[in-house]
Amino acid sequence: MSSFRFVHCADLHIDAPLKSLALRNPELAELVSSATRTAFVATIDLCLDEKVDALLIAGDLYDGDQTSMKTAGFIATQLRRLDEAGIRTFGIRGNHDAESRITKELVFPESVTFFKGSAAAIPLPGLNGRRDVVVHGISFPKPHAPESLLPKFKPPVEGATNIALLHTSLAGAEGHDRYAPCSVADLAGAGFDYWALGHIHKRQVHLDRPAIVMPGIPQGRDINESGAKSVTLITIGDDGAIAIAEHRTSTAQFERVSVDLSGIEDWSEAMRAIGRRLAAERDRTASEHLIARISLIGATSLSWRLRREGDFLRTEAEQQAAIIGNTWIEKVSSACSPSRDAAIDSAGAVAELSQLISEDVLQSDSYRLEASELISELQGALPRELHKMFGSDPASFEKAVAELSQDGALDVIAHLHEADQEPRI
Repeated sequence: MSSFRFVHCADLHIDAPLKSLALRNPELAELVSSATRTAFVATIDLCLDEKVDALLIAGDLYDGDQTSMKTAGFIATQLRRLDEAGIRTFGIRGNHDAESRITKELVFPESVTFFKGSAAAIPLPGLNGRRDVVVHGISFPKPHAPESLLPKFKPPVEGATNIALLHTSLAGAEGHDRYAPCSVADLAGAGFDYWALGHIHKRQVHLDRPAIVMPGIPQGRDINESGAKSVTLITIGDDGAIAIAEHRTSTAQFERVSVDLSGIEDWSEAMRAIGRRLAAERDRTASEHLIARISLIGATSLSWRLRREGDFLRTEAEQQAAIIGNTWIEKVSSACSPSRDAAIDSAGAVAELSQLISEDVLQSDSYRLEASELISELQGALPRELHKMFGSDPASFEKAVAELSQDGALDVIAHLHEADQEPRI
């Protein structure tokens, strides 16, 4: 039985700027900054290896107005590889594509079709008795699309396989702005055989028939996009049967790694515990590289030293990662609590200062106001893509200020705490 096969991807954000200030290691920064390109090459390779009929890109191929002509040239070169193999490309522009200054300037091969701001339906006549296929789509003409685009689509073509591309937040998703909102039920009732969605970075197959698929981002860019990432290979038979297969494309995989140091009193043993936990996580990692954010927990007499000697701790963790191989440290933080013998003497001066900071200083309206003003000033000096690290609304900003203040207070106490209360290597 003949079939129509294609790869569905979205949200590649090629050459997106780094989102983490913690990527201080030049090699790690280079790995992350090139990973979106590597994922796109892997997507093209999959199309060629599987000899598919088409590649579908459901928006946000670019990453806003930072896109350079070098980025555009790279994309054109990759799509030309598909053109030379006789593979069609269909794409729509999402909110980030609409921001790009070069979106309308780049000339693609004739086999590449990017839908415009008005809905269109492109027929692909069936060959050798194969059922006709019609690809539908509509692009964002502007960066914002507050209303549903579904009513603008042309109706499905009777007797053909109808595939539709849409960049949408659906009914809304945490961490994603509202774009072209619609419900899964609305899509299911529209009469199309396959909905190739984009915008939400987490993969989800909402329905099998009609198939409604959000493929997720092909390469995570920070710790909030953790896990292995992929694109989707679709096979639609003449009988209407749809096979959905996930194919990993991420070369680097962000993961949160928690290490319990409860009861550990020796620094070297603590570092070995970090190494063992990283090795276990590395074994579970599907992508070529693991980028770990380590959080230390548990009660240990090392708690104050772990907080006080953050740079040394990070260096030690990086050494453990280097031993494992293809493992990188994005950040190390300690939430360890003091064991009983390392706790601050309740009658001591440091304990009094700790109580003063916690109960008076951090709760002071004047302190919170000054801290908010300082962080707002810092936020304004950062690149736009880093602004959300302090929250996206007043409530989350206030929470970030409180957390940073508490963290800073603990750092002060750690430095004041007598170092000789903990063994040194």
